Formats: sequence, C-alpha cells, structure tokens
Amino acid sequence: MSNSPSDAHNESRSWLFVPGDRADRFAKALAAGADAVIVDLEDAVAPPDKTRARDAVATWLDAGAADGRRNVYVRINGADTAWFAEDVGAFAAHPGVRGIMLPKAADTAVLDAARARARVGLRLVPLLESAAGFAAIREIASTPGVERLAFGTVDFQVDTGIGGDGEELSFFRSLMTFASRVAGIGSPVDGVTTTIDDADAIEAAARRARRFGFGGRLCIHPRQIVPTHRGFAPAMEERIWAQRVIEAAEASSGSATVLDGKMIDAPVIQRARLVLAAAR
Repeated sequence: MSNSPSDAHNESRSWLFVPGDRADRFAKALAAGADAVIVDLEDAVAPPDKTRARDAVATWLDAGAADGRRNVYVRINGADTAWFAEDVGAFAAHPGVRGIMLPKAADTAVLDAARARARVGLRLVPLLESAAGFAAIREIASTPGVERLAFGTVDFQVDTGIGGDGEELSFFRSLMTFASRVAGIGSPVDGVTTTIDDADAIEAAARRARRFGFGGRLCIHPRQIVPTHRGFAPAMEERIWAQRVIEAAEASSGSATVLDGKMIDAPVIQRARLVLAAAR
C-alpha cells in the first residue's frame, strides 16, 4: 500500500529550482513550463539572508500567487541548522505549498518533525545526499507522507568521494527505484545537470534517468526544462513498437503471440501500454 498521497503517481518530470531570496523570479519560474517549482531556501541562500528569504517566500505565498493547485514546493534548510524549525513552521501548514523538500535526509526523525506540523495532504520529498541517507533509504521511503525520493548527486559525490555521475552512481539510482517501488511511492527524481546550454547533454541525462526507472529530474535553469521533457518522452521508435504490440495483442484476442520473432505476453503488453500512456 502506498504511503504517499493518492495522486503521487501523477508525476512531474521537471523540478525547477528558484532562489528563495529572488522574489522577482518566483512568477517567472511558475511561468517557465516546469512541472514543479522548488523555492530554495537552502543552497541558494547565503546564511545572512536566510530569515529575509523565508519572510519573502511566505509573503509571496500569502498573497495567493501560488495556491494548492500549483506544484510549488519549498526546499527548507536542514534539520541540523538554526533555520529548520522556523522553516517548518512557516511552510508545513501553508495551503500554497504542495510539498516540502527535505535536504540531506538521513533518517526518519526529520520527516516526522515536518509531519508533526504539516497540513493534511502535504507532500514530503526527502533529498538523499549522503551515505547515511542511502543506509536508511527503505525507512525513509516508507515514511507516511513521502511522495517521492530525490537524488542530490553533487553532495552525494562529495560525501562518498565518488568522482563521476554516470556508471559510478548506477547502483544508487537502481536502489532508489527499488526502494520507491517497494514503498509504493512515485518514481524518484534524479539530480541536476550542471550544464545549462548543452540541450543534447541535458536530454541524454533525462533519458538515462528514465532507463533507471526515474520519473523526473531537478533543473537549475529554465533552459533545461524542454530537453528534460524530451528525455522523458518515449522515442518515436518506442512509440511505434508499442503501437504494433497493442495491435498484435488485439489481433490475437489477448493470447500470447509473436511479433518480429519475439514473444508478446502480458508483461510486454503492459509495458507497451505504459509507453503509449507516457507518449500521450
């Protein structure tokens, strides 16, 4: 049974960060075309500006610029900081916030602290950024209210000493997909691509994430949104294959059949339906 809200599987592909101390960019971020917007109070805001940024975000939300129908999340400061409690108090119960992203999630205590002050239906997105977080991944994913897991790849590489973002992280990406599936929550969200202008590289990173079972990626600039969406869309050859599978299955009245020398049975038909659903 899922621990996430009932619509958790209506998944966002692109999650656009906007600095919490740049109120002039909030509306632009909402209009940029991302599936979800994350107002960032953590890495994007210098320590002397944390309180001012929190107040600015709260004022913006109070004005109704983003209501519960919009995919607006707030990445609050970590539980080991002086700002955590006030961040939770400001946003966990706010009707304009769809969810809270919790950085450096390493155990369930931080999730419980956020849930204790949360409104009904608030979504939690733990950001796994350390070895400790992955050690507790099953418990974190199974915590009530968790919608999806997100991968903080850059911080994770620093924490573990891993030097690459490709095959070096394959095990951890697979583990996130596995833990999410076992917990019955939405598919995980992959980390950022630091390049902004290389659309091919951004699309390729999204396609890799999709192959690992991820449903979205974190974006640091609006120019990353379109190639990210392209990367999560089934390629034309996949769509053609899926349509042919469905047609062959219908012609055989649902019985196992053969297409291009390969067996088509129930799991293959289900995969084809998923491809066509994603294409739509």
